[in-house]
Amino acid sequence: MTLQQEIVGNAMQMAVVSLNPGQTVYCEAGKFLFKTTNVTMETRLSGPSDNGGRQSGGMGGMLRQAMGTAMQVGQRMLAGESLAFQYFTSRGGEGTVGFAGVLPGEMRALELDGTRAWFAEKDAFVAAESTVEFGIAFQGGRTGMSGGEGFVLEKFTGRGTVIIAGAGNFIDLNPADFGGRIEVDTGCVVAFEEGIRYGVQRVGGLNRQGIMNAVFGGEGLSLATLEGDGRVILQSLTIEGLANALRKAQGGDKQGPTGGLFSTHTG
Repeated sequence: MTLQQEIVGNAMQMAVVSLNPGQTVYCEAGKFLFKTTNVTMETRLSGPSDNGGRQSGGMGGMLRQAMGTAMQVGQRMLAGESLAFQYFTSRGGEGTVGFAGVLPGEMRALELDGTRAWFAEKDAFVAAESTVEFGIAFQGGRTGMSGGEGFVLEKFTGRGTVIIAGAGNFIDLNPADFGGRIEVDTGCVVAFEEGIRYGVQRVGGLNRQGIMNAVFGGEGLSLATLEGDGRVILQSLTIEGLANALRKAQGGDKQGPTGGLFSTHTG
């Protein structure tokens, strides 16, 4: 059943979700805004497939469930994600719940049909139907060490609606429309479909122009690469760019004229 939702607002959007009786939606802790009184709220460490947090199958089932939950929590902790999810279920009629991201920007509802997973940047997840599985995907060593934001990705599988959020405005691209490959700032990637190959490459060679790009271009040493045939969602504002702008407005800009390579930003 497709989640009935409406994304409203401009600079800071929110998702207003209409729940049928008995229907459940879950969100990452901190993304909830409001609900009607007939919608129950429950906070759990387990994911939506974990039998609703109920124990089953005797002692062996309880142990397997506990181990599975511990692994999920451990992955989310290593990834710097919220440890818990909040679940909302409509009782005794239709209900309404509101969610939002944490940065000024857009939101997008993605429809999963069970054939392709979606990957998203860390903290992009807002809410999803209980039929959508939330997981963590760790990129390989070289990609992870070089890519910054790309090391940890959120992974969504199953069928149903998942709502994500990003900073600034979104643009949808397909690398297949641009020769099969696009290169972007590592902080601009919001989400992409399974089948898209994500990687990281050095900006230029270790020559004069490559050093100029890295030192004065504001991009540091690496760019993200996206290859294949599928949907890619990019955002116009990076978290580091927003942080630098705020520091500059407060008179604390220490980045100077040299761009990303010598930035003192550590967040």
